[in-house]
Amino acid sequence: MVNSFYKNRTFCVVNLGCKLNFAEASTVARQLRGMGFVQVGEGEAADAYVVHTCAVTAQAEKKCRQAIRKLAKQRDGAAICVTGCYARLKSAELEQMPEVSLVADKREVAQKIGEHFALPGSARCLLPAAANDGDDFFSAYSSGNRTRSFLKVQDGCDYRCSYCTVPLARGVSRNIAIDKIVAQAREIAAQGVSEIVLTGVNVGDFGKSTGENFLQLAQQLEAVEGISRYRISSMEPNLLTAELVDFVAGSPKFLPHFHIPLQAGANRILGLMRRRYAREQFAEKLLYIREKMPLAFIGVDVIVGFPTETEEEFESARAFLEELQPAYLHIFPYSMRPNTPAALMPQVPEAQISSRAKRLGALCDALHAEFYRKNTGRTSSVLFESARKNGYMLGFSENYVRVALPYNPELANKIALARMLGAGEDGNMRCEVVK
Repeated sequence: MVNSFYKNRTFCVVNLGCKLNFAEASTVARQLRGMGFVQVGEGEAADAYVVHTCAVTAQAEKKCRQAIRKLAKQRDGAAICVTGCYARLKSAELEQMPEVSLVADKREVAQKIGEHFALPGSARCLLPAAANDGDDFFSAYSSGNRTRSFLKVQDGCDYRCSYCTVPLARGVSRNIAIDKIVAQAREIAAQGVSEIVLTGVNVGDFGKSTGENFLQLAQQLEAVEGISRYRISSMEPNLLTAELVDFVAGSPKFLPHFHIPLQAGANRILGLMRRRYAREQFAEKLLYIREKMPLAFIGVDVIVGFPTETEEEFESARAFLEELQPAYLHIFPYSMRPNTPAALMPQVPEAQISSRAKRLGALCDALHAEFYRKNTGRTSSVLFESARKNGYMLGFSENYVRVALPYNPELANKIALARMLGAGEDGNMRCEVVK
């Protein structure tokens, strides 16, 4: 219910994390608008700022602190509310920042901001609750963009990879029932959105809370009218089943786009990481996808410089990836995280980590260019976005080729067949619409 007390109070949401954070931050924004607050864009002065933070690396935490200080300068006396993974893991550290007004769990952000304005002099810092226990799923999806929406289907993780603090910040694996997610997909469809990206911490683990599974979710989402396309966000290789690959290959809506974390290309390092597969099993997954969908986009996460990684192991991993030929590499220089087993292992010097990341980056560029070359000359369905950039509009093909077309407002937020002409100097695929 809109409260006249909040009318004309402005707020701004700043998301510094992943697409899951983005979905949650967008939901918090809807809640605040529903209370009567007025949303303004980033860079504008606001009465309240919501900072949705990330803590996956030390650099991510540093960016959070920098953003908080920058926001405080934009509007003197503004309320700055910090939420997200950094807030859960290091709330005491945030308490020491004079710029921070509130630290709140994402479920309570809107309420606490309301209390901050309604009850002047209330406590400056409200600590987040303990780690999620499985009964606190925060339903979320992004809105405000008619092209695509990020829909949260799962949260938390029961894996205990030796380098990762996400289970500490996000808690146990949990989800809501399929019928509730389908209802949210229908809400998104009613807003005129064409594409949904299914997101979570460990989406392949979907169903632990409800006795269901991800394939059942996908099958029911496919029947939602008004949604033309679905993409699946990152999925652990041990949870990517042949049945799911077969389903995607035969689906008119689920797209040939896979994001699969490898993390290390040497089995010894995978063991130290506590990953649940060997590189041979990972290769089998990619080969099976290619057998069913030869030009599927496959993005691969890789951590460079994990403790004790030798030069020989890195080179073996690089050669392994070169042989697998994924479309893209998401490269993460190893970042030591407190309270993880990997933090106690012998560390690789930063100079070596940086060197290896650069070499893997060069491989990524070559792999991505080769993937675009293979797609040149094909005709694909492209969902075009509404924004104009340097006279062009951008879009993505079903297999995640980013295309650029001279701006045509009639194609905004619409799907059209387009012939791929070749990559331009900006790296985007040039195309022509097939009438």
